[in-house]
Amino acid sequence: MSAPLGRRRADLLPYALVAPLTLFIVALALVPAAVTIVQSFYRVQELNPPVAFNGLDNFRRLFSDDAVLSSMGNTALYTVIGVVLSTVLGIGMAVALQRGFRGRSVVVALLVLPWALPGVVEGIVWTGIWDSNTGLLNSVLTSVHLIEHYQVYLGQDRLLTIFAIELVHVWQITPLSALLVLAALQNIPGELYEAARLDGCSPLSAFLRVTLPLARPGIAIAMVQALIATLNVFDQPYVLNGAASTGASVTMQTYFISFQNLDFGEGYALSLVVTLATLVLSYLIVKLVYRSVEF
Repeated sequence: MSAPLGRRRADLLPYALVAPLTLFIVALALVPAAVTIVQSFYRVQELNPPVAFNGLDNFRRLFSDDAVLSSMGNTALYTVIGVVLSTVLGIGMAVALQRGFRGRSVVVALLVLPWALPGVVEGIVWTGIWDSNTGLLNSVLTSVHLIEHYQVYLGQDRLLTIFAIELVHVWQITPLSALLVLAALQNIPGELYEAARLDGCSPLSAFLRVTLPLARPGIAIAMVQALIATLNVFDQPYVLNGAASTGASVTMQTYFISFQNLDFGEGYALSLVVTLATLVLSYLIVKLVYRSVEF
């Protein structure tokens, strides 16, 4: 005997509600991803038609290109600095916000502001700090006699350039890390801290033995989002340092290859390399850091 019409409609309702979002994801995420994978094995050059299959040639040219290799090294430094700093600062901010206090909501709102700003805007704002002629940092340092002459922070020394640019990026991504860790801390029962205090644990010991282990799910998610953001950093290096190789990231190089050289096949290949690196490193972070927590 067939089910009543009303019941069948009720059974189909969840699928009908999810269908628009599913189509949206397929159209804007899965289809472009599939095109990227396929086209990365083809020669797709607007100035050299037609499109032709060339196997791994795009990847061979990538790993023999000094500009690409330099951008990979830069991005590795961006990633290490960004993930470490944003995670450490995010944990510190989350612990500071864990207990309620007057004005906490205002502090959280101010904390979110850098994350809400577009990367281009942040790059322009920080240009006023790093500028070698009129920058705020040079003005302050000369005023307190820590330096005698204005210094150039961007574009000359590679490590200094990367560190200065990544500080701007860390300023953007740390608020989200703090909120993710804070969400994990809010789930920790207060009784555990009380039991630790009765057992003679110092605040530092309670942080190491209670807070960190139980916040690992939030910390893992914060590290993954910081990893994804730093591996795909574009706005801050481009605004602050232009096309200079001292600070160029992999995504900048993807843009140069695809839209300046009009070599979309090689651009697709580099995008695929970044995607695979993101997936592998994210998996490693989850395996090493994430732990299921039960209270």
